[in-house]
Amino acid sequence: MKVFWKLSKKAMRFKTYYFIGIAAVIAASAAALVAPKLLSAMTGIVSDGVGEAQLRQILILAVWLGAIYLARWISRFLSTYMLHIAAWRLADGTRIELYDKIQRSALDYFETRQSGELLSRVTNDADKLELLYAHVIPEFLTNGMTFAGVLGILFALNWRLALVSAAIIPFVVAACVFYAKKVRPNFKAAQRLIGTISAEVQDNIQGIREIQSFGQEEREKADVKERTDRHTVAILKALRSSGVFHPLIEFVSSLGTVLVVAVGGYLAYKGNVDVSEVVAFLLYLSLLFTPMSGMARLMEDAQVALAAGERIVEVLEAPETVTDLPGAKELKNCKGKIEFEDVSFAYADKKPVLSHVSFTAMPGETVALVGATGAGKTTVTKLIQRFYDATSGRVKIDDEDVRAYTLKSLRENIAPVLQDTFLFTGTVAENIAYAKPTASMDEIVAAATKAQIHDDIMAMPEGYRTTVGERGMKLSGGQKQRIQIARAILREAPVIILDEATASVDTGTERHIQKALEELGGSHTVIVIAHRLSTVAKADRILVVEDGSIVEEGTHSELTERGGIYAELSAKSEI
Repeated sequence: MKVFWKLSKKAMRFKTYYFIGIAAVIAASAAALVAPKLLSAMTGIVSDGVGEAQLRQILILAVWLGAIYLARWISRFLSTYMLHIAAWRLADGTRIELYDKIQRSALDYFETRQSGELLSRVTNDADKLELLYAHVIPEFLTNGMTFAGVLGILFALNWRLALVSAAIIPFVVAACVFYAKKVRPNFKAAQRLIGTISAEVQDNIQGIREIQSFGQEEREKADVKERTDRHTVAILKALRSSGVFHPLIEFVSSLGTVLVVAVGGYLAYKGNVDVSEVVAFLLYLSLLFTPMSGMARLMEDAQVALAAGERIVEVLEAPETVTDLPGAKELKNCKGKIEFEDVSFAYADKKPVLSHVSFTAMPGETVALVGATGAGKTTVTKLIQRFYDATSGRVKIDDEDVRAYTLKSLRENIAPVLQDTFLFTGTVAENIAYAKPTASMDEIVAAATKAQIHDDIMAMPEGYRTTVGERGMKLSGGQKQRIQIARAILREAPVIILDEATASVDTGTERHIQKALEELGGSHTVIVIAHRLSTVAKADRILVVEDGSIVEEGTHSELTERGGIYAELSAKSEI
């Protein structure tokens, strides 16, 4: 119920559609209750003999009956249409809300979650809200009103037969409650397994080159089959319960009809009821048992929808570890001064990554971080961009703690170039302009020229309009890296972060890129992470990071003459 009420609060945004739809549901239910009464009256007239006066009455009742059926049709149309408008807008709004929540989440949120599984919640689970609010709830309401109305009419017609009919209700209610508790975990497990299947298929499509290169097609097919089989088992387990539940409800309902016929026949034999009363009772009795059978089917749909709802609420209510603090201000006219003051940091596993790190990068200065893999270099850049918050100490930009700024304005002043290059599906020009959507073509070309990728682009089939494929599959590693560098140059941010930015280019291209980056050095604060000596040799300062601490600091020549860790790495050509 908690999940239901949380989702219903969102549904109230479309209350006008719901109110019209629900009003139409009530009208359709009322029409359904009136029709059997008219049919009963017509039966009574016929049973007494039909003369001219009786025929006139029958025709009048027939007109009223036709009008009621027409009103019920119009009401059902209005209810269906209005409720679907509200339900699909709710589903679409929730899908956008889920997406927004996911993209605002800090990086630690994604450490234990697969992108395909989250994708399943945004697509498959959000769609289940349409099932809940356009079908389950309206039909529950319709069936409930019909059931209550019919039961009242049955007691008014004949309380003895009504008691016989009502005797089966406790058994149906108990079966519904038992079924809900029994089957819901299976539907929830099935929804979860759909997410894992989506995640694995997405991973495999992205890694198709590696799968084919290492000949692991059969292995990956077996893995997907194993997950699919588990999903099938969970679904079949739930449907097995449904296979017992639905026929059971129909059987109990049929027993109710049998009992009424038997008792009604006995009462008719005793002269306590007449034929028209028995006919009316049986007509209404079918209306009593129909919603009971409908409730049984709706219980299954409700379990599917609520299982999806739980997964939706789980995402929406996940805590956000990195958010704008109260009173956060815009970072304007950023100079690019970066300071680490006794900063320590550990990820969720509590294992220390940085320990008491302190350094300052002045505006326009190029500072390089070197050291073994896993030493904590990339973590430093993540703290600057506030993808994580320091466990202790302070990270500052322009003499203010980065937490004092809004995330959006902070990151607008930083242009990252990462080792793991990501290009979006689209054209070369669109990918370069991603950092500055308003950029003119001249600006895009100028940035590409500085990144030494312009000539390569012009050699492509459609130049800057060439599509790069998913994740840039049509381009070489060096081309993707230089497009990413062009993107960072175009942004014109005061701070540029280069995390192994030249790792995928040859030495000739690297020299051209270095020339472009040197031109940026005087007007941008540049933080460089690299293993190649040529990349860091001209930095204003080099920080040697080991086991999360800065153990050496100086220029290339100073550190080489000192004969410490940097000199050893340089001699081994590991940087």
